[in-house]
Amino acid sequence: MLKNRLDDLLKDFRDKGPAGVALSVKKEKLSIYENYVGYADLNKQKEINDKTLYRIYSMSKVVTCVAGLQLFERGKILLTDPLSAYLPEFKDMHVFENGQLVKANQEITIKDLFTMTSGLTYGGKQTEVERLTSKVMAEVRDEESSAEMSKLRLLAKKLSDNPLEFHPGTHWKYGLSHDVLGALIEEVSGMSFGEYLAENIFRPLGMNDTFFKIPLAKKHRLATLYDRKDTGELVENTWLDSDAEPIAVFESGGAGLHSTLADYHQFAHCLALGGTMDDVTILSKYSIELMAQNHLPNELLRELGWNDENGYGYGLGVRVMIDQTKGGSNSSIGEFGWSGLAGTYVFIDPTEKISAVYMQQMLPNFEAYHQPRIRNVIYGAIN
Repeated sequence: MLKNRLDDLLKDFRDKGPAGVALSVKKEKLSIYENYVGYADLNKQKEINDKTLYRIYSMSKVVTCVAGLQLFERGKILLTDPLSAYLPEFKDMHVFENGQLVKANQEITIKDLFTMTSGLTYGGKQTEVERLTSKVMAEVRDEESSAEMSKLRLLAKKLSDNPLEFHPGTHWKYGLSHDVLGALIEEVSGMSFGEYLAENIFRPLGMNDTFFKIPLAKKHRLATLYDRKDTGELVENTWLDSDAEPIAVFESGGAGLHSTLADYHQFAHCLALGGTMDDVTILSKYSIELMAQNHLPNELLRELGWNDENGYGYGLGVRVMIDQTKGGSNSSIGEFGWSGLAGTYVFIDPTEKISAVYMQQMLPNFEAYHQPRIRNVIYGAIN
């Protein structure tokens, strides 16, 4: 029943949107579904398969937050610590408020980085802080690499010279918080962020196809990214890759990773099993429980937008199901995960020991259509 329903669903997705789609579902210690439909490259008629690499964009954030929680478990950091205890440049921050700079009424905590309540934003044009952040990101991309300071650490230093969008802890806003968390991990561990992830997550789990910068010998496996026109035509998107490659070089904790369906599912299902799989432990089940509960007060939930409307709160870097009736969802309370710009998606359910990873490469990503259907079909077909 599960196979037939998901096969039909993936064909529907492919027919109405992406060139190719892939989905894997695991329950307990079994793989209960895996399928690849369509093409990784339309022009070359290259079918999507288990070796296909994807830009996972913001699904990198879940990996970053797990890495941060590893340091938390080792007593290297506390969530309640001020960020400035480790990155001193974030001491005495200011907020751009009503057209002027005012001193922040409290310090950014490490938990603020996890929960996107730091006041750090993405680049953009809507606010003065977004405009300043765009300038910083451009400067870091153009900066020559240095043996003295990683690009990620440089990004954090430059961001600390900017004002914050709001006083820490008072709002939720999607932004560069997890990139600064990556810089914190570098500072505390004494390793580059990429090296830390490889040593503490990727190699232990056998994730040999997950990295920031794709090795030259594997670049041919990267799926083509497409823009979908209103007519349904798929046109290759080249500008985003030219923008993303420098992000990968500075090892963005928020957006830089590439992975395969199998690799990312190895990571996701380890969390679904309580942090231990095949005698490899990447996180304690107690830390996963802390990660996968809502950390936002009620007055901030509406700032989650689409996630709040679908019944989610926000934990330590992940959306967390807190209201099935609001979202019209049949998934468990506590089901958690995140998604990526090009339509990639993960959900993890430690209670039922279920996880699912979906991959595609298309803009707009149709996530509001795809994700609830994937989730509802899976939960509707398993016992």
